[in-house]
Amino acid sequence: MKIFVDSANLTDLEEALKRGFPAGITTNPSILAKEEKTDFRDHIRKIIDLVQRYEYDIPLSVEVFSAKPKEMICQAEEFVEHFGFYKNLAVKVPVGWDELAVIHELRKRDIRVNCTCCMSFNQAIMAANAGANYVSLFFGRIRDTGYDAASVVRQVRNTFREWNAPTEIIVGSIRHIHDVNDAIQAGADIVTVPPQFFRQMTSHPKTDEAVHQFLTDFERWLS
Repeated sequence: MKIFVDSANLTDLEEALKRGFPAGITTNPSILAKEEKTDFRDHIRKIIDLVQRYEYDIPLSVEVFSAKPKEMICQAEEFVEHFGFYKNLAVKVPVGWDELAVIHELRKRDIRVNCTCCMSFNQAIMAANAGANYVSLFFGRIRDTGYDAASVVRQVRNTFREWNAPTEIIVGSIRHIHDVNDAIQAGADIVTVPPQFFRQMTSHPKTDEAVHQFLTDFERWLS
């Protein structure tokens, strides 16, 4: 199981990269829009520079920002033109009927695809059949519809295993630390996590209590 960082913030990304655990980075237009306004291509280059400075070779997902299939393909080609030197680039394409043709065309051009905004078993299966390298299931949003998000992840995982499908399952839309736990236990290959949860994932009051006791006991022994 791999953890991706769901952020475009350079400070947050660097803090994660320093600690050695990121297996990838995911962005989307909303995430990029939270950063200082600039040419988004310059910002993506800064992310790539940061990743390379820390000597990582991990996937980076950049999402198209059009709802028109032809424009999606053109944007994906532009991404490859500007960022193709980074071999682990993946283009995020939302799932949909017309978007399946986009996924299929990009894969024919050997462009890696992360099919995003999947909310159902059917969508994930269709995206995988179209050739997507990743399908991103939106855990929190699936739960908003009244469905058991972990059950959806589990169903997709079981089907992919039966088919021996090469497509990896990314779980996003993480809203609570328990979402991370549930997604992992449901069989996600990858969970993409917003940076605000990382400290929580390494903290526990009983850990603090135990460490404090060990240090206090040792200091008393030395004195």
